[in-house]
Amino acid sequence: MTYLATVFDLFWHFLVLSFLAIGGASSTLPDMHRFLVDTRHYMTSEQLSAMYAISQAAPGPNVLFVELFGWQAAGVGGAIASLVGICGPSCVIAAVIARVMHRTPEARWIALVRRGLAPLTIGLLFSTGWILARGADNSFGTILLTVATVLACTFTRVHPLILVSLGALVGGLGWV
Repeated sequence: MTYLATVFDLFWHFLVLSFLAIGGASSTLPDMHRFLVDTRHYMTSEQLSAMYAISQAAPGPNVLFVELFGWQAAGVGGAIASLVGICGPSCVIAAVIARVMHRTPEARWIALVRRGLAPLTIGLLFSTGWILARGADNSFGTILLTVATVLACTFTRVHPLILVSLGALVGGLGWV
C-alpha cells in the first residue's frame, strides 16, 4: 500500500468510526484495535495499549491516542488524517445538536435520546476496557490491582486521581 493510500485508509476508517463514537473516541477502541492490529497490522496489540496509556496520561484532550495511532501507521500525514477523520464529523454534529438543544431544551425526545444512549455508551466503554486489558501485563498482581481499582471506583467516592496516584506508586515500587 502506498503512503497516500495508507493516509486515506486511516482517514476513511476514522471518519466512519466518528459516527459510532457514542461516549467519545475511546468507545471505538475495540474497532480501532481490529483495524490497526488485526486487519492492517500497523502495530501490535502491546503497542496500541502502550500508546493509549501514554496519551491518557498526557495533558490535553483524551483523543490524542488517535493521533498516535495514525503517526505509528503513516507518520505526520497519518496523524493528521486520523485526527481530522475522528474529530471532524463529531464537531459538526455536536454543534448542530447544541443548537437544536438550545432552541428546545425542554423537548421530551432529548431526554429519551440521552436515556437510550447511556447503555450503549457503557457497553462500548466496557469493551474498550476488555481490549486494553488483553494487551496489558496479566500477572496476578496487576489483575488484583485492576479489580481493586474497579471496585473502589464503583462502590466508593474516592477521587480517581487518588486511585491513579496509588497505582503509580504500586507500579513505581515494582509491586506490579
